[in-house]
Amino acid sequence: MKLLSVDIEISNVFELRPGEPIEKYAPFDIAVAATQIDGGEHRLWYSSDDAGRPKLNLDRQDAKELLQYLEEMQKEGYAVCAWNGLSFDLRWIARAADDVATASRIARAMYDPMYQFFKLKGFPVGLDAVAKGLRIGLGKLMDAADAPREWQAGRHERVFDYVLGDVRMTNEIVSAILRRREIAWITQRGKRSAVRVPRLRTVQECIADPMPDQSWMSSPISDKKFTGWLKG
Repeated sequence: MKLLSVDIEISNVFELRPGEPIEKYAPFDIAVAATQIDGGEHRLWYSSDDAGRPKLNLDRQDAKELLQYLEEMQKEGYAVCAWNGLSFDLRWIARAADDVATASRIARAMYDPMYQFFKLKGFPVGLDAVAKGLRIGLGKLMDAADAPREWQAGRHERVFDYVLGDVRMTNEIVSAILRRREIAWITQRGKRSAVRVPRLRTVQECIADPMPDQSWMSSPISDKKFTGWLKG
């Protein structure tokens, strides 16, 4: 499987309280996106002003070019991957590009191990918790909430390094899942847990799966949180 991971950072600054859903502050604008072929080239996707300085938000045309690149790579046989990409990354790229149809096609054909995990366990899990659970030796370079502040402050290189770190980590995590056929994570209690994943499945395949038992949860998350924006 030839992997190509994608990740975005938003430019919106807000204070997310413990337990508060991030969707409360939506819609989101994209500051920068990154793509990386596993073991190959990486690219940064952002818009520039006439002086060559990064703009606050990704322009519509640049977002469209990102979607075009992702779809072309899928057609060339690459497995486009994103951690929570169905609920977050592709959704907001779709908005930035004003092209839900193309983003939906890409999202349905891509691999989102977090969504696959959600359809197995009924709750989400973060990239950093899985990196630690799989012991891949990589971690986030900053808190996600700090990236928009750094971007708005003009410290663009720090955000570039952060988003590139996340796509590299996504590739490493997906590779580890493929090798070990499991998703392991560190729970909120600090213990390691794991769930069997015989193979990675596309978003479209996972959508067709029934939801697991969520009766034990006080505030279960609906599958519509992930799929509600899709077209077709």
